[in-house]
This record gives sequence, structure tokens and C-alpha cells, in this order.
Amino acid sequence: MIRIGKIVATHGLAGDVILTHILNKKNWLKKDDALFLELHKGSFIPFFVTNVRATQEEECILRFEDITSVEAAKKLVGRSVYSEAAILQQRDADTPLLWVGYTIVDRKLGAIGVIDDVIQTAHQWLAQVQYNGKEVLIPLIAEMLRSAHPPTKTIQMELPDGLLEL
Repeated sequence: MIRIGKIVATHGLAGDVILTHILNKKNWLKKDDALFLELHKGSFIPFFVTNVRATQEEECILRFEDITSVEAAKKLVGRSVYSEAAILQQRDADTPLLWVGYTIVDRKLGAIGVIDDVIQTAHQWLAQVQYNGKEVLIPLIAEMLRSAHPPTKTIQMELPDGLLEL
């Protein structure tokens, strides 16, 4: 599962919700797709989309099956939303979110670690990796990225000296 966004508000009285997401694509989500909401820590419940309307590149209005009132929709506000990687790959979502689970391989140091999460900041994406027993954040920027290999789930990088010691 890949964290793609958050339910930020209700919309109208029929149970619609507003999803903000980090996919930077308007029409990636389709009717009958399942999104998974984390209602409790570590508990991902599927919700099936019955209607979707993109309002911006990073926002859409959704209606879920079985959510038919504003009261039911209010219980979803603030919840993190996840998608299966297969859905994102089918829709050609061009996002580093698909790299969760990939191994970063540095040209000099070799295998650094597996990407546990990918975080978007205002200016760049960061890969969260465990390296030598500590969490490190590695910028996923063009200057350091050499290539990504989906069949082997590896990303070749050229990390600057000292980055992993910060």
C-alpha cells in the first residue's frame, strides 16, 4: 500500500468527501477503484469509489459506496488514504511513491537500504531509508538519480560524500 493523500473535508450533504493527493494528475482515479483508509493505526479499510470529480491537479471530490450522509462522511475527515501500487502503475502515475520497497544502490557504497517511505516537501521528494541502524532521508533529485529498474526494484544513485552521516 502506498500513502497517496488525505481526506480533508466533506462536500455537500450526500456524503461526498474531498481528497487531497500527491499524484499531480487529474484523472488517475476511476469509478469502482478501491482506496484504503486508515481508520485505526495499521488498519486499512477498503472504500469503493462510486463517483469521482477532479477539481485540481492535487484534489478531487469522491463519493464512496455506503457513505450516503454528511454525518458518515465526517468520520472520514483527517484519515490518510492509501492505494495499491498496481492501480498507480496501471494509470501511469509518474511519482516516486511507486519506489517504496525499492533498494537504493550508491555508485561508491553499494546497497544503502530499502525505501520505507517517500515524503514530499515543498521543493523535492525524500526517500526514508534505514542505514546503519538509523533513519536517513535521501533527496530524490535528478542530480543524484542515475536510473530506476522496476524489474529488480533498485534505484541507482550517486550520493554526495557525507550525506549519510548527517
